[in-house]
Amino acid sequence: MEYGFGNSSFADCGKNDPNVSEEMEKSFTDLLAEELKLQELVASENKRHADAALLEAKKVSSQYQKEADKCNAGMETCEGAREKAEAALIAERKLSALWEMRARERGWNGSETTNR
Repeated sequence: MEYGFGNSSFADCGKNDPNVSEEMEKSFTDLLAEELKLQELVASENKRHADAALLEAKKVSSQYQKEADKCNAGMETCEGAREKAEAALIAERKLSALWEMRARERGWNGSETTNR
Protein backbone atom coordinates (compact mmCIF):
# COMPACT_ATOMS: atom_id res chain seq x y z
CA MET A 1 0.00 0.00 0.00
CA GLU A 2 1.47 3.39 -1.06
CA TYR A 3 0.75 6.56 0.82
CA GLY A 4 1.71 8.99 -1.89
CA PHE A 5 5.42 8.97 -1.20
CA GLY A 6 6.31 7.38 -4.52
CA ASN A 7 9.91 6.28 -4.78
CA SER A 8 11.35 8.91 -2.40
CA SER A 9 12.33 7.99 1.14
CA PHE A 10 11.37 9.78 4.34
CA ALA A 11 14.97 11.07 4.70
CA ASP A 12 14.58 12.91 1.38
CA CYS A 13 11.51 14.73 2.69
CA GLY A 14 12.04 18.49 2.37
CA LYS A 15 15.40 18.08 0.71
CA ASN A 16 14.34 20.05 -2.33
CA ASP A 17 12.61 22.78 -0.34
CA PRO A 18 15.24 25.49 0.49
CA ASN A 19 13.28 26.79 3.50
CA VAL A 20 13.00 23.34 5.10
CA SER A 21 16.62 22.54 4.33
CA GLU A 22 17.81 25.84 5.86
CA GLU A 23 15.66 25.33 8.95
CA MET A 24 16.98 21.77 9.38
CA GLU A 25 20.57 22.98 9.07
CA LYS A 26 19.92 25.82 11.53
CA SER A 27 18.34 23.37 13.94
CA PHE A 28 21.29 21.00 13.59
CA THR A 29 23.74 23.87 14.17
CA ASP A 30 21.80 24.97 17.24
CA LEU A 31 21.85 21.42 18.58
CA LEU A 32 25.60 21.18 18.03
CA ALA A 33 26.15 24.53 19.76
CA GLU A 34 24.00 23.42 22.68
CA GLU A 35 25.90 20.12 22.89
CA LEU A 36 29.21 22.00 22.95
CA LYS A 37 27.94 24.28 25.71
CA LEU A 38 26.84 21.26 27.74
CA GLN A 39 30.21 19.59 27.23
CA GLU A 40 31.93 22.81 28.34
CA LEU A 41 29.77 22.88 31.48
CA VAL A 42 30.55 19.25 32.25
CA ALA A 43 34.26 19.83 31.63
CA SER A 44 34.18 22.93 33.82
CA GLU A 45 32.41 21.04 36.61
CA ASN A 46 34.87 18.15 36.33
CA LYS A 47 37.76 20.61 36.53
CA ARG A 48 36.21 22.26 39.60
CA HIS A 49 35.89 18.86 41.29
CA ALA A 50 39.46 17.94 40.31
CA ASP A 51 40.76 21.27 41.64
CA ALA A 52 38.91 20.76 44.93
CA ALA A 53 40.28 17.22 45.23
CA LEU A 54 43.79 18.47 44.48
CA LEU A 55 43.48 21.19 47.12
CA GLU A 56 42.28 18.64 49.68
CA ALA A 57 45.13 16.31 48.77
CA LYS A 58 47.62 19.15 49.23
CA LYS A 59 46.15 19.95 52.67
CA VAL A 60 46.33 16.31 53.77
CA SER A 61 49.85 16.00 52.36
CA SER A 62 50.89 19.10 54.28
CA GLN A 63 49.45 17.67 57.51
CA TYR A 64 51.29 14.38 56.98
CA GLN A 65 54.51 16.29 56.24
CA LYS A 66 54.14 18.26 59.49
CA GLU A 67 53.58 15.02 61.42
CA ALA A 68 56.59 13.44 59.69
CA ASP A 69 58.72 16.47 60.58
CA LYS A 70 57.63 16.21 64.23
CA CYS A 71 58.39 12.50 64.21
CA ASN A 72 61.83 13.10 62.68
CA ALA A 73 62.58 15.78 65.26
CA GLY A 74 61.53 13.37 68.02
CA MET A 75 63.73 10.65 66.56
CA GLU A 76 66.68 13.04 66.44
CA THR A 77 66.06 13.99 70.07
CA CYS A 78 65.88 10.33 71.08
CA GLU A 79 69.00 9.49 69.09
CA GLY A 80 70.85 12.38 70.77
CA ALA A 81 69.73 11.16 74.20
CA ARG A 82 70.78 7.58 73.33
CA GLU A 83 74.22 8.76 72.23
CA LYS A 84 74.64 10.77 75.47
CA ALA A 85 73.52 7.78 77.55
CA GLU A 86 75.94 5.51 75.67
CA ALA A 87 78.80 7.98 76.24
CA ALA A 88 77.90 8.22 79.95
CA LEU A 89 77.82 4.39 80.22
CA ILE A 90 81.24 4.09 78.57
CA ALA A 91 82.63 6.73 80.94
CA GLU A 92 81.07 4.94 83.93
CA ARG A 93 82.57 1.59 82.82
CA LYS A 94 86.00 3.21 82.49
CA LEU A 95 85.67 4.73 85.95
CA SER A 96 84.51 1.37 87.39
CA ALA A 97 87.46 -0.38 85.72
CA LEU A 98 89.83 2.21 87.21
CA TRP A 99 88.39 1.71 90.71
CA GLU A 100 88.52 -2.06 90.32
CA MET A 101 92.18 -1.85 89.22
CA ARG A 102 93.03 0.31 92.25
CA ALA A 103 91.18 -2.07 94.56
CA ARG A 104 93.08 -5.06 93.14
CA GLU A 105 96.36 -3.17 93.60
CA ARG A 106 95.45 -2.84 97.28
CA GLY A 107 94.71 -6.55 97.62
CA TRP A 108 91.05 -6.93 96.76
CA ASN A 109 90.46 -10.12 94.76
CA GLY A 110 86.72 -9.86 94.15
CA SER A 111 85.82 -13.09 95.96
CA GLU A 112 84.62 -11.38 99.12
CA THR A 113 80.95 -10.58 99.24
CA THR A 114 79.09 -8.67 101.85
CA ASN A 115 75.70 -9.81 103.05
CA ARG A 116 73.72 -7.16 104.80
